[in-house]
Amino acid sequence: MLGMSGGVDSSAAALLLQKAGYEVQGVTLRLKPAKPACGAAGDSQLSDIEDARRVCQKLGMEHRVLDLTEQFEQAVIAPFAALYEAGRTPNPCVLCNPAIKFGAMLDYAEQMNFDYVATGHYARIEQTPQGRFLLKKSPAAKDQSYVLYSLSQHQLSHTLLPDGIYSKPEIRALAEQAGLPVAHKKDSQEICFVDDNDYGGFLERYTGRKARPGNFLDAAGAVIGRHRGVTHYTVGQRKGLGVSFGKPMYVTAIDAEHNTVTLGGEQDRYAAALTAGELNFIPFDTLESKAKVQVKVRYSATPAEAMLVPLPGGRVHVEFEKPQKSVAPGQAAVFYDGDIVLGGGTILTKE
Repeated sequence: MLGMSGGVDSSAAALLLQKAGYEVQGVTLRLKPAKPACGAAGDSQLSDIEDARRVCQKLGMEHRVLDLTEQFEQAVIAPFAALYEAGRTPNPCVLCNPAIKFGAMLDYAEQMNFDYVATGHYARIEQTPQGRFLLKKSPAAKDQSYVLYSLSQHQLSHTLLPDGIYSKPEIRALAEQAGLPVAHKKDSQEICFVDDNDYGGFLERYTGRKARPGNFLDAAGAVIGRHRGVTHYTVGQRKGLGVSFGKPMYVTAIDAEHNTVTLGGEQDRYAAALTAGELNFIPFDTLESKAKVQVKVRYSATPAEAMLVPLPGGRVHVEFEKPQKSVAPGQAAVFYDGDIVLGGGTILTKE
């Protein structure tokens, strides 16, 4: 059962699976509630479903739509909104993958007697004597292993990622050669349920609560201006602050309890360490001792050399060899040993 978004990646995955000899059925997940909070997102969803159906028709595959709007709202949208209002910066794909795409969709596939689910994610899965390992995409451009770190051994053992050894241009070329109608469809750069990346507007519509203006603070805690509400800002943000300071200023901390947003200069963007919790490890259950690893602190970050130190209460301390910029509580910190994804967790604090 192939999860098909209506985009070129999952459509090319269908081609690759068929060439490998698999019997493939496409399923498009209906995720976005038809609510005003989601703006035009619900309309774009109908277009994506139609694109997936057209691809399946072209390839002689059955296509079905699986309505998971209720599960998606409970597992992704509601937690995203709550965390954002609490001053965190959650990654909704990290919430969605274990609960929805490799959770509810896999459950459904197993009920329907499918052997595997597949997606168009750019990552690799390999069988080893220790179990299934998740690896970075090779070549590394557009690697998506970061958002898959929380998958379990059971999920990995029933998952296929056929795009993992291909580059994006190669995927588009495969789709074009097969005459797929989505070969040149643009990639979405937005969160699927937030139009125009307007997080603040989405949260106001979804929760029914207006953002409360408050104070911008400098690193010493002095008031240096007024902000529009904490939900309009993320750690590392420079543009769209709404106030001019005569020099580049960045969001370095958000305190939802006191309704303050702290700003700093270039030197204030960096953190030497962080603490992460809500951990998931793939090759082993728990971290028993210190380990030298590489860590990504956000999807687009370059893996940085660091030391993982186990802490009580299912947490780890991450000590970087070189300070990292824009470390945001609520984001995922993902741990690598070369190409192998060791696991990851949610950033709780930074230092």
